[in-house]
Amino acid sequence: MAVTNPGAEVLSRLVGSVKEVSGLPECKNFFKKMHGNLVRRIKLLSPLFEELRDGNEGLSQEEIKGFELLRDALDSSVDLLKSTNDGSKLYQCLQRDKIAAQFHQLTEQIEAALSDIPYDKLDLSEEVREQIELVHVQFRRAKGRPDSPDLQLDHDLALAQKERDPDPAILGRLSEKLHLRTINDLKNESLAFHELVISSGGDPGDCFEEISSLLRKLKDFVLIENAEVDITEGEKGLMKHRSPVIPDDFRCPISLELMKDPVIVSTGQTYERSCIQKWLDAGHKTCPKTQQTLLHTALTPNYVLKSLIALWCENNGVELPKNQGACRSKKPGTCVSDCDRAAIDALLGKLANGNVEEQRAAAGELRLLAKRNADNRVCIAEAGAIPLLVELLSSTDPRTQEHAVTALLNLSINDSNKGTIVNAGAIPDIVDVLKNGSMEARENAAATLFSLSVIDENKVAIGAAGAIPALIRLLCDGTPRGKKDAATAIFNLSIYQGNKARAVRAGIVPPLMRFLKDAGGGMVDEALAILAILASHQEGKTAIGQAEPIPVLMEVIRTGSPRNRENAAAVLWAICTGDAEQLKIARELDAEEALKELSESGTDRAKRKAGSILELLQRIDMAVNSQ
Repeated sequence: MAVTNPGAEVLSRLVGSVKEVSGLPECKNFFKKMHGNLVRRIKLLSPLFEELRDGNEGLSQEEIKGFELLRDALDSSVDLLKSTNDGSKLYQCLQRDKIAAQFHQLTEQIEAALSDIPYDKLDLSEEVREQIELVHVQFRRAKGRPDSPDLQLDHDLALAQKERDPDPAILGRLSEKLHLRTINDLKNESLAFHELVISSGGDPGDCFEEISSLLRKLKDFVLIENAEVDITEGEKGLMKHRSPVIPDDFRCPISLELMKDPVIVSTGQTYERSCIQKWLDAGHKTCPKTQQTLLHTALTPNYVLKSLIALWCENNGVELPKNQGACRSKKPGTCVSDCDRAAIDALLGKLANGNVEEQRAAAGELRLLAKRNADNRVCIAEAGAIPLLVELLSSTDPRTQEHAVTALLNLSINDSNKGTIVNAGAIPDIVDVLKNGSMEARENAAATLFSLSVIDENKVAIGAAGAIPALIRLLCDGTPRGKKDAATAIFNLSIYQGNKARAVRAGIVPPLMRFLKDAGGGMVDEALAILAILASHQEGKTAIGQAEPIPVLMEVIRTGSPRNRENAAAVLWAICTGDAEQLKIARELDAEEALKELSESGTDRAKRKAGSILELLQRIDMAVNSQ
């Protein structure tokens, strides 16, 4: 009879929960921030579970109990995340206080479960231990600082519900906040609302009346916003002779004309019935817009979109289309959608199977497409380009390598793509490009690492991959742009405490001091910002103090920009705290007068730092006088 291992079982369950959370689509409603924060923090726990599951050490009863509490909390989190990602956005917004309380309650449960796990007894690598300590701090911070209510949203909702014809500015803010910006968004919201009515058993109640009223007002607002120009009273008589811009969602993707009888195919795309029927009759088995194979050829009427089109026609004085029987094909050269998936797929084929010249050209085209707009960045990633581009980071062709790292930089602008890039194992390869690539490739590798380091857990991984010494080399020998890219990446990475020590040990302080003394070199701002963050670490404080910084810091405090004066004061305060010798040097350089002036005219933070240094100087005086 097989003996079950309760420790392995609970860890496997936890790994499965994290994978399920990672696979959830991006939340696009009022709870986007709460949803995204919880997903991001839960994903950070994955290395802990995987390392313990794959290790040889068993878990004690105490450890199993802690992980079981965490499993229960994650199971509840999956349920909440799924529920907030589906359904009517307006209904969820009206229930926002209740849902926000559920998010906070789960944060508390996860933090409590993490506190019960004895990490010091677990066999963990240093990198995983650092990451778990970081995520635990994040949960503890989130537990003690719940999201404050959105007073502007409360005010706008109250007025939108109360007033028959709300101010367009109010509806505009609601449209943005609830992610109901386009006709397609409202079409989906209408469908979700209808499903809500059906699930209520035909007894919608007051809440549903509020939703219906808000939905109608938002529809009118979005339709008006899509008009080509505002029609004044004097122009209304000319309305019949104008041609308002037809919203893209009202056009058939095949004919590009206003739809009269919109129908939905199995992929979820909508077409004019006669046009898609002609496509199917010609023997095609794919969706014209997505190129996906159709599971069946049934056509489902899109009544919601049809009613929206009718309303738009009425509001804009446009007659409904008479007959779409003679469906015209789109003109050659026009795009079926904002993102030409077929062209992207062709480029990916060249990346995967082409020769060196074809790979170089395809990577270059993807680089430009990813730079062009947000839709392209989503499309390229969804088509599977990221793993192929990561492979090309190791290309022996310098230009191909430059294109690949720059394409990844452009794709990383999209937050969802950041995770995909890291999961594809890109960080070590990007660091290798940073060390050994051409100057352009090194600069763009530094910018890519900065972009990825916006996510906290990536700061740990990038630092552990050896990026900081390579960034310091670029900081020293790069072009002006390369130096800026390196400095920005180093600053962001140094927000994580472990990376401050790495930067100091890699020799960051001497070049920063050189930049600080070279006022015409254009790097004073960056040098001071990094020094200010390193000074909060003991090793950083010691290294800066040994570089004889006080004369140049006092010069900045006297003559620098407001932000530079603030950072200089922060560095000065850090190195003078607990160091009488540094205070003595500051006094000899007439620091008091400059600090008094800063305490009166500087930024709020500069005033605080200047006041604190003046207090240290006064204590020294009192100690001398008492002797």
